[in-house]
Amino acid sequence: MPHLEARRLTKVFGPDPDSVLPLLRDGVGKDEILERTGHTVGLQAVDMTVEPGETFVVMGLSGSGKSTLVRCVNRLIEPTTGTLRLDDTDVLALSSGALRELRRRRMGMVFQRFALLPHRSVLDNVSFGLQVQGVPRAERERRAGAWVERVGLQGYERALPRELSGGMQQRVGLARALCTDPEVLLMDEAFSALDPLIRREMQDELLRLQAELGKTIVFITHDLDEALRLGDRVAVLKDGLLVQVGTPAEIVMHPADDYVRAFVEHVDRSRVLKVRHVMCTAAAGSPLANGSALAEGVRLQANMPLHEALALVASASEAAIVVDTSGRTVGRLDARTALSALVRGHGEPSR
Repeated sequence: MPHLEARRLTKVFGPDPDSVLPLLRDGVGKDEILERTGHTVGLQAVDMTVEPGETFVVMGLSGSGKSTLVRCVNRLIEPTTGTLRLDDTDVLALSSGALRELRRRRMGMVFQRFALLPHRSVLDNVSFGLQVQGVPRAERERRAGAWVERVGLQGYERALPRELSGGMQQRVGLARALCTDPEVLLMDEAFSALDPLIRREMQDELLRLQAELGKTIVFITHDLDEALRLGDRVAVLKDGLLVQVGTPAEIVMHPADDYVRAFVEHVDRSRVLKVRHVMCTAAAGSPLANGSALAEGVRLQANMPLHEALALVASASEAAIVVDTSGRTVGRLDARTALSALVRGHGEPSR
């Protein structure tokens, strides 16, 4: 069962959004609707499911609707129509009080511009959500202190936000969101304001924490490399429409249209694809599948990143054998096949 599920989620900005819905159903485009009615279409009938413990990345160009989507999830923006469920909770049917409780206890959010309280210390910023929940001071400071240490800011508990670098401030924002132990973490362009090196460090930090915590994360970005690095699945938005949803490998290898193809054209495929994505599969009952062929050759793990495998297959005199985590042979990979996948994508039509 999905942890988070949106169906036909639509948002129209303007004085009479309901009047625009028939135009959307008739296939009238976003630009024409703006010209004819003065309304702006933010989202168009978005269907989305996010599984428990999944990092679901939503990406697109500026104006594609990605920030509108994540803000509709916690109703910072009210959808015009559609349904939204968190497990068995109908989020759009919640009263104001029930919605506040959902935000306090079940959803956390990390913003692009940090949104720290400037007059509060690091510890007080991190513990703010617990204070809102009514947690006693000693307990919230204990829990907040543990999160300050977890994100690598021990020693800065009493510092003010202005005394921290941008990367350190974003770590405070991340710790604050996680301190209340939310089921779902919403991250809206959380690393976009950071310098490239600090941004990479924060990506590493998120990957490390996610490996430990297994949170359900909806992550918004306009950066394809970031999306492919962080996402278990990636959703591509254009003009409020969901164009494609897939794993990073599916997005790179099988772009749905020219819009997605333009995004992935210059991606370093070797850092997205794994050996299993490009190997020749061993058919059941074949000598290779039974492990009697290539017994002494180079062995590769099926989940090995392709860029790590390239040097091994390039120097081998014959195809490498590919094994799964139990050591069972699942395929083979030679240098020609690997290089072909990098040139235009295994299984992707040439242009």
